[in-house]
Amino acid sequence: MVSDVSLPRDLAGRTVVVIGASSGIGLATARQVRRHGGRVVMAGRDRQRLDRAAAEVGAERTATVDAADPGALRRFFADLPGPVDHVVSTAGAPWYMPLAEMDVDEARAVFGQRLALTLGVAKYGAAVVRDAGTLVFVGGTGGRRPAVGGAVTSALTAALPALTAALALELAPVRVNLVAPGFVDTPLSASLLGDRLEERREQLRASLPIRRVVGPDDVAALAVHLMCNEAVTGATYDIDGGQQLVPP
Repeated sequence: MVSDVSLPRDLAGRTVVVIGASSGIGLATARQVRRHGGRVVMAGRDRQRLDRAAAEVGAERTATVDAADPGALRRFFADLPGPVDHVVSTAGAPWYMPLAEMDVDEARAVFGQRLALTLGVAKYGAAVVRDAGTLVFVGGTGGRRPAVGGAVTSALTAALPALTAALALELAPVRVNLVAPGFVDTPLSASLLGDRLEERREQLRASLPIRRVVGPDDVAALAVHLMCNEAVTGATYDIDGGQQLVPP
């Protein structure tokens, strides 16, 4: 017997919360949600940047919130005027530090903060998401290949898929998925690479199977797909243009 499966073609009438929405992948996701007919609640730490982004996108609501603060996250979700359909969290950044130069207390704080952020969005976000709605987290593939300075990022890269799968079981029927980008051409990448940014772009254009650099819209499109496809949960989706297939 063939089941009659109808996938939503857009997000018309849906409300999507985007955390980390003032730039990069978060902003691109907010734009695409609006393009697909959805309503957007945009949250971020920098009020000025958030206001500019919200005015451009046409956000329904904005909130200044530090996602690393569990109390602030709890208040943010509690203050929403009603249930939402999806939550996308792009908060968090990679952290690189050679062991010889590492402050172990700082490393513990970075690792614990990233896990606590994910758990906080899951705990407080799932409480306001409608059944079959989605929590989409954005992680990364940066720690898949061992490298000097990448111990903490490697551990997080390994931990987040396992955490996502466990949350998908515990929070069902709310769906939980993880998007794992490689290098993405964002303002964060620019700030990390500085004057080496263009060199990195050229290297990727020459070496990646897709022959171009992955942009925030690529990642946002995957996030939108995961919101719409109600058969997907507990999964990690790499989006790196084939970066892991290329020898270092």
